[in-house]
Parts: sequence; C-alpha cells; structure tokens
Amino acid sequence: MEEIIPKLQEWITFYGLKVLAAIVIFFVGRWLAQVVKRLTERIMTKNKIEPTLISFVSNLIYIALLVFVVVAAINQIGVQTTSFIAVIGAAGLAIGFALQGSLSNFAAGFLLILFRPFKVGDYIEGAGVAGVVEEIQVFVTQLKTPDNKTVIIPNSKLTGDNIINYSAKDTRRVDLVIGVSYDADLTRVRDLLNEIVSADDRILKDPPPQIAVSELAESSVNFVLRPWVNTADYWNVFFDTTEAVKRRFDAEGIGIPFPQRDVHLFQQAT
Repeated sequence: MEEIIPKLQEWITFYGLKVLAAIVIFFVGRWLAQVVKRLTERIMTKNKIEPTLISFVSNLIYIALLVFVVVAAINQIGVQTTSFIAVIGAAGLAIGFALQGSLSNFAAGFLLILFRPFKVGDYIEGAGVAGVVEEIQVFVTQLKTPDNKTVIIPNSKLTGDNIINYSAKDTRRVDLVIGVSYDADLTRVRDLLNEIVSADDRILKDPPPQIAVSELAESSVNFVLRPWVNTADYWNVFFDTTEAVKRRFDAEGIGIPFPQRDVHLFQQAT
C-alpha cells in the first residue's frame, strides 16, 4: 500500500499536468479561433463582401482552427493523433470526391461574390440564359427572365463561359440597320434619320449618333443608325425609333424593301 500511494501521486502529478495543459490549450485555442473569426468578419465587412460569404468563410475558418486546437490538446495528453489525422484526411478526401460538383459551384460562387462581375438587379446573359439577377447564392444564381420565369443557374456554369452584363455601363448604343430602295434619295434619307434622332430627348447628344451607308445589298441600300442612350432607355428607344422610321418613310414616300426576305429594318446586335 505504501508503494502504491507514491506511484499514484506521481501518476496524478505527471498526467494531471498534461491534462491541465491540454485544458489550457483547448480554451486558449478556442479563444484565439474566435478572435480570428471576428477579425475575418470585420475585414470582409469592411471590404463590402456579401454577408452570406462572410458568414460561411468565418465559420469555416473557426471550425478548421477548432479542429487543430482539439488535435493539439489530445496530443498534449499523450494520445497518438497520427491515425486520427489520417482518418480526418481520408474522410475529407472522400467527401470532396462525393461533393465534387457542389464544391465546384461553391468555388465559382465564391469568385462571383468576391470579384462581382454583376450584382443583384443587373440584366445579364450567361450560361445560355438572359435575365435580371434576383439572388446570388454560394452554389447557384437566380435570374428572372423578361417573360417572368425564374431560372436557377449553377455558379460553375456561369463562370465557365462568357458573362455579358448589360447593366454594367450607364449608357448603351442602339444599333439599327435600315434598308431603303435603290431609287431613294440618300441625302433625304440621312436628313430624315437625323430629324428622328434629334426629336427624341432620350437620345444622347454626346457621343453623337452615327448615320452612314453601310452596304449596297442585293435589293436595298443599307444605312446604319447608331444613337447612344441611357441603359434604362435602351429598349424603349429601340422600339420607338423603329416605328418612327417606318412612319416617316411612309409619309415621305421612301420605299423600304419588301417582302421580308429582303433586308429591311432590323436589330444588328443587342
């Protein structure tokens, strides 16, 4: 009995210090992980990062640091953590393979939120779909099409192709091609087009509209009409100018080639 008590005291002293050190490592490490988490949130908020991404990244950093702290605390007690780390690594690898598509979408969502090629409210075209951005999530982006349909696009598809942002600039150029008959007076046609664009207050004076003969086609002489407008006025100006040209040409007796197989008024590009 006398021999057991000293050994027990020695064992308690030795392992008690290790347990105490492990507890200190755990609580101090957890506190530091929380500090790093709050610092990450503060930095990302200062840089105006999306709140969803701030929450996800800060929590991910906190969990990763906490796992490291737990492993360090267990190792301090004397438990071999090599196999434990190997199991965590293998599990992470298996999960990574299983969620390969989701992780790809997450990485793409991270890049979209970080670099902001578009924002909520922008009209964009990407992944073969065009519409107004309603929501940018970590894995998917939600668009509303002009005919009021909701389209959910995986973020990896958006970042894997060209993205056209029609709302990124304050102004846009309306491109129209206008075909007139070969017997039309080209000077008069140019004057009429100038009058049409000058009468529309939505058309900007600077830069000035471009009006020029672009092609001598098979059955028409083609003019290009390229006025600049505010982005919000693009489609209204496009449709109104198309109608105004037809009405003025009819009033002036200027022929627009017909039937529709011939080149006449149409949009060259959006």
